[in-house]
Amino acid sequence: MHTAITTNPGPMSPFHLAFPVNDLAQARQFYGTLLGCPEGRSSPDWIDFNFYGHQIVAHLAPTETGEAQRNAVDGHGVPVRHFGIVLPMADWEAMAERLRGHGVKFVIEPYIRFKGEPGEQATMFFMDPSGNAIEIKAFGDINSLFAK
Repeated sequence: MHTAITTNPGPMSPFHLAFPVNDLAQARQFYGTLLGCPEGRSSPDWIDFNFYGHQIVAHLAPTETGEAQRNAVDGHGVPVRHFGIVLPMADWEAMAERLRGHGVKFVIEPYIRFKGEPGEQATMFFMDPSGNAIEIKAFGDINSLFAK
């Protein structure tokens, strides 16, 4: 029997995500230095990062990396396999400027998606050095996160 998930589950629990990378030194620079994720535990085969309170783990697995298929969303080719974070709008804008300042090549340039519709959101997509797609988004009203 499944229990329905409520729309207000209380305090958010940290999420855990493991993903493959080609090179741990590149992952450390990208996630630790560029994105500002504090490093946690590590070994010769993996590195934990604190991704806005969530645990992401870069695992050395070069044969598992590569770009994902893309599907059309709002006139853009969105990488199907991706992860990311929803930030407050001011933080999203600061991240967009930070990434631009470091010459990050965007898969989808920062813009407002679904303008004037339920779920209107700021979004941007870019790749890490191993081809993992990352989406950073923001909402003017966080209550529209799940709007239909």
